[in-house]
Amino acid sequence: MVQRMRYALFLLGGLAALSASAESASAVELVGPAGGSALSRQMQDGQMQALRNQLQRQQFQQQQRQYREQDRRIAPPPVLEVPRIKPTCQIRIYGSNALKTCR
Repeated sequence: MVQRMRYALFLLGGLAALSASAESASAVELVGPAGGSALSRQMQDGQMQALRNQLQRQQFQQQQRQYREQDRRIAPPPVLEVPRIKPTCQIRIYGSNALKTCR
């Protein structure tokens, strides 16, 4: 679990660095010729959106894993055993008849 957390933090750091470099690259691109910058900016925006979506999916999945682990750790309350009083019944047989008397 700790290894997964480290991996997730590593990915988050990498994606943050990638997004920072992509933003600076798009800023440089804006200064360039006007013909190609709009198209490349749309492509970069699409790539950034894809990375954001991927990151959000990973964060959501990690959160769901943590919730499932929490649920597993929380034990259900023990079933209480209630003592029951046994009836004191006697069965007496008189010939072919059975007589049941309970007190």
